[in-house]
Amino acid sequence: MQDTWDMLFDPEHDDTRIYYSAGEDLGYMLDTGNDDVRTEGMSYGMMMAVQMDQKEVFDRLWNWSMTYMFMEKGVNAGYFAWSCQPDGTKNAFGPAPVGEEYFALALFFAAHRWGEGTGIYEYSKHAKDLLHRCLHKEEEDNGYPMWNPENKLIKFVPSVEFSDPSYHLPHFYELFALWSYEEDQAFWRQAAINSRQYIATSAHPVTGLAPEYAFYDGTPNHVRGFGHFYSDSYRVACNIGLDYLWFQDNACPVVVAEKIQSFFADKLPDEFRRYAIDGTPLEDKALHPVGLVASNAMASLATKGENARNAVDLFWNTPVRTGQRRYYDNCLYFFSLLALSGNFKIWYPAE
Repeated sequence: MQDTWDMLFDPEHDDTRIYYSAGEDLGYMLDTGNDDVRTEGMSYGMMMAVQMDQKEVFDRLWNWSMTYMFMEKGVNAGYFAWSCQPDGTKNAFGPAPVGEEYFALALFFAAHRWGEGTGIYEYSKHAKDLLHRCLHKEEEDNGYPMWNPENKLIKFVPSVEFSDPSYHLPHFYELFALWSYEEDQAFWRQAAINSRQYIATSAHPVTGLAPEYAFYDGTPNHVRGFGHFYSDSYRVACNIGLDYLWFQDNACPVVVAEKIQSFFADKLPDEFRRYAIDGTPLEDKALHPVGLVASNAMASLATKGENARNAVDLFWNTPVRTGQRRYYDNCLYFFSLLALSGNFKIWYPAE
């Protein structure tokens, strides 16, 4: 674990690292393929840091997020700008909800593992406040909530009424139901139930493949070409695996993970492509083949049999990615390594 952490976070590994310190108390995760800093990566980095007991890195990332990404005015006040330049200049003034949900759970884990600080380092207060805004933004402000209040499904972005199946983290919502403000806890309990159902509904019944964007009924949303199985979609397998590892809920859609592994059982990473969710290969080659290998391996936390073993074997024999596109692959790689090694843990409050 430590060797892989060093490859992603240590400046001596410039061909694989995705973390960069900035000044005395700031740091960021660089999307090396797009040369920007995203809430996805920042919140992922915080989750990695708390799991690895790397408090300084965690605090640097959170400080950078609050300094440059947090929006204090406009329709999205209280959310985080999803993309910034490495110098902190905002590229956009809208949020991507996957960042907010990872921020919240990473902050809860930090509070439980290290205790509370002051200001922005009063971790659990910031987590609870953020989750409250995600649900009540429209009622209390002039913006939009990140979850649809009726069906309790996460949106792709707050202002639209469709979803991204890979954003659905029922295992996170189970914990939000324990630690959020009391008035929000019932929402999160139901959101966990609804999201497990949605993951199953949005996956193709034969291949298990999910689109990047989907309507609330689970059908692909082909706006701008995002109705196929591609980079975002890989995370569905990760989410099923971790959900099963943490909660082993009978409603966890394990069968989806089994179908995904079966679909890829006869395919090698250099053959990976964009696929229609029925499995039809499309023109584009996969941008992140290492990330897909890692995701399919993480699904083995919920599956068993030859396909599960082979997916893990392929992952063990796949190194972290080098080169320009390494950011997303190496995020998924590290999460898979954490989970498969038994180190992706729930950090409960100290008794």
